[in-house]
Amino acid sequence: MAQHLIDRAFYDAICNFELSEEAQEYYYKVMDTETGKTWKDGHKETIRDKILRVYAMLFCDDLGAEAGMIAGPDEVEATADRLYIGSMGLDPQHWYRMQHHFPIIDEDNYDRFAALVIADLNAGSLREAVLNDGDMLLVGDVDPLHMTSEQRQNQQLRAIALPVEEE
Repeated sequence: MAQHLIDRAFYDAICNFELSEEAQEYYYKVMDTETGKTWKDGHKETIRDKILRVYAMLFCDDLGAEAGMIAGPDEVEATADRLYIGSMGLDPQHWYRMQHHFPIIDEDNYDRFAALVIADLNAGSLREAVLNDGDMLLVGDVDPLHMTSEQRQNQQLRAIALPVEEE
């Protein structure tokens, strides 16, 4: 059930979050939906928990993320600058955070940024780019903002793409 909620409508709601109250309502409705899983401590998992857990698994491993960890504001903020689309660079065409207008990632929006990335991989323009153009989400080194151009070009990258089901 949770996977079906992380779809194009959810992605569009995140992209239009600042522009529409309806988008905000839909975003919060999906994020607060329970997945049906209950943790050992009795906590019922929500889509928000699931997204933050997947985000931690994909992007926070070198920050000491443990299996099943949920990414918090610090982890999301620390990794957001490392995400590139298709190639490295600090221009809005390639730097994921700039392209989606998240100048600050903090307690108020870290979960929305993580949801944007996961929804984009599942049903957004990143998924379409993988299918149509071969572009992927790339994860770069820890601090690309303070690298020289040469260092950015020589950094270690890994591609992130979720499995694509045939439609």
